[in-house]
Amino acid sequence: MKTFLPPLTPQDEKEYLEKMRAGDENARKLLIERNLRLVAHVCKKYQNVSEDMEDLISIGSIGLIKAVMTFDHEKGNRLGTYAARCIDNELLMYLRFKKKSSKEISLYEPIGTDKEGNQIHLLDIVEGEEVDVVEAIELNGNIKKLYEYIPKILNKREQEIIRLRYGLYHRKPKTQREIADRIGISRSYVSRIEKKALRKLKEHFEKATRDKIVV
Repeated sequence: MKTFLPPLTPQDEKEYLEKMRAGDENARKLLIERNLRLVAHVCKKYQNVSEDMEDLISIGSIGLIKAVMTFDHEKGNRLGTYAARCIDNELLMYLRFKKKSSKEISLYEPIGTDKEGNQIHLLDIVEGEEVDVVEAIELNGNIKKLYEYIPKILNKREQEIIRLRYGLYHRKPKTQREIADRIGISRSYVSRIEKKALRKLKEHFEKATRDKIVV
């Protein structure tokens, strides 16, 4: 079981918060490290929701980082009290999003058969029609445009995950877990990067469509 560093005393916490606000990056890291025990404590509330505790810790840690970066000690509260709420909120948002996104459709999801009885997938008809591929993206154009946008809109990590996830460039699509194991990050982090990348592509497609209409 992972051993966490002990929490800071109120005096030390105040000192490191002041150092962080002065631009000390090491102080910020220390404040996060010394409060990771709190993340694990909050995550225990959700250990019966069929999620990996490792993934919950990763999500909760995001809430902790946000708490450290936005905490105002002049209001009289302890960082731990504020951070616990931020961690809890981050976990709740993740679980709600997970429940909502469980209905998402893959590019390779079968949607029927053709006249010869062959399966038709969403990817087969993206080029000719407007199709909701997943909640976060609408491919209004064609595959050629998508391939042009990916290197222009996405950073290298996002490109890698989208290419692996959807089997672009004639590759076999991989699960989020397979991608996580391949590049050494958590599955939940892969999921967040994927959703962000799809959202960026969607926004670019929508903008391109609006500009075309205006012209």
